[in-house]
This record gives sequence, C-alpha cells and structure tokens, in this order.
Amino acid sequence: MRLADIVQRGWQAVGSGDFDTLVADYVEEMTFIMPGQTDILEGKQAFRAALDGLGEILPPGFEITELRQIEGDDEVVSIVAWRSEKVAGSQLAVLFKFTGDKIYQERWFVDTEQWKSAF
Repeated sequence: MRLADIVQRGWQAVGSGDFDTLVADYVEEMTFIMPGQTDILEGKQAFRAALDGLGEILPPGFEITELRQIEGDDEVVSIVAWRSEKVAGSQLAVLFKFTGDKIYQERWFVDTEQWKSAF
C-alpha cells in the first residue's frame, strides 16, 4: 500500500469518527505537533485521548472541502482546503513522517493568526 493511501485512510477515519482505526497506523512513540508548533502530544495514547476532544480543537463549523496527498520518501504531505463559521476558505498542510508503513510524526502547518481568528 502506498503511504499516501495510508494517510487518506486516516483522513477518512477522522471524517467518520473512527479514531481507533486512525491511530492503528501510528507507532507507539509517535509525536503530534499542533498548529503554532508549540503544543506537542507524545505517544499514541495521548494522541488517541486528544481525538475524543477533536471538536474543541478545531474551529467551530470546521469542514474539509478538498484534500490532496503528495508522497515523498518516507513522508506524505496533505494539502487541506478548509472552511469554518468565521473563515470562508483557506488551506493548511500536514506532514506525516513514516517508519515503514507506520506514522511516527504528524505536524500541522497553518496560518496561526487566521486559525486563532476562526474561534
């Protein structure tokens, strides 16, 4: 399976609220770096627990409107077009780093000022 397919499967799991399927594609000692690059979750259990509060982490009315995957050696970048109640449309990027077929790091790149204004 291509790495981009693994990432796409994860986005689909998020969309359906199937977080256990999502975290199955991560290594135990993974890291998740959130928008702003200062908040870091370490470990699959912490990541899974945070997903239960996903509605509080994302801006009100957050919706993905388009999703593209760009695959490189041991990494995939998702280009995410999104909108929310306060933002008519924008994009962000998410970098997924792999070891074998498992993700060991997920890092979000977003316009932090726009992101803050979306809340």
